[in-house]
Order: sequence, then structure tokens, then C-alpha cells
Amino acid sequence: MDARTHGELLALAAAGDTQAWSDLVDRFGDMVWSVARGFRLDDATAKDVSQTVWLKLIENVDRIADPERLPGWLATTCRREALRVSKARDRMIPTEFEYDLADDAPSFDEMLIDDEDQRSVTRAFKTLDATCRELLRLMTIEPALSYEEMAEVTGRPIGSLGPTRARCLNKLKTAISRISAGGGDS
Repeated sequence: MDARTHGELLALAAAGDTQAWSDLVDRFGDMVWSVARGFRLDDATAKDVSQTVWLKLIENVDRIADPERLPGWLATTCRREALRVSKARDRMIPTEFEYDLADDAPSFDEMLIDDEDQRSVTRAFKTLDATCRELLRLMTIEPALSYEEMAEVTGRPIGSLGPTRARCLNKLKTAISRISAGGGDS
């Protein structure tokens, strides 16, 4: 990983260094993507939101007061943009839908089972509080964020991340078990 600080990369990018911009995108692209996908946006919309976040950084690169807090700025900007897009999307009504399945697609039964498993996990995930949902999303980003970056994004002390993660995973397991047993998501 690049040893330069967020501030150093941002200063180089502001000066027109295209490699610095690439390094910033490499460093934080997955985090921005994860935040966008956290709003249940489809891939194309999440890509649009992510690109808008990077454009906003370009527009505001000279206005970032504390460059070392860049992960938090990117996460906040992404949340705001995803909310804006989600609200606009909710007002639109789809007019046509087509199934486009590949020849080597799994069987209908397999898709039903996978779909049910995914719905159970999604329903269980939705029962978690906002802190757990955000932390678990950040911990699944590839390449992994450092604990320092996660602490910056969440505003939590580094030492609390591991114990909070363990509690959140236990809550998720309990919720999945309850939902799988037919107990619902309440």
C-alpha cells in the first residue's frame, strides 16, 4: 500500500498529479462503492453515485480543510449523493421489465433457494441498528480498510471496533436464526 498520507496524496492530486488521483481512487474506491451500495442501489446507479463523489472531490479538492479526514469526507459526500439519487429513483415508475437469463444460468430451484437465503440474510441485516450495518459494510470492503480508516469513517475509537464487530455479528447470527426458523424480522 502507498505509504503517503491522505493529505500528501490529496495535495499532489490538487497539483494535477494523475497518479495521485489514481492512488486516491485505489485507496478509497471500494469504500465509496460500499457506501453507495449500502443504499440498495443497483450497480449502474451505484457507479453513477461513485463517479459523482469523485467529481465532487475534484471540484472541492482545494476546500478540504483537513485532508487526513478525507475518508470521512468521501463517506459523507457519498451518503448525501446516494440519498439524493434514492429519493429521485423512488419517484420514478418502471414501465417495462424483461428477464435476461444466460444459457448456463442456475436452475430455477437453485435460484429460489439462493434467493431465499439472500432474503433471510438481508432481512436479518435490516434488523441491525445503523451502527452495526455501517460497521459490517465497512469491514467487508476489499481491499480491507485499516482500523484507522474505519474509525475515521464511523467516528468511533479504534479500540471499540473489534468488540462492536463481534456484538454485531452475534446479533446478525441471532436474527438469521430467528428468520430462518420462521420467527420473522421483528
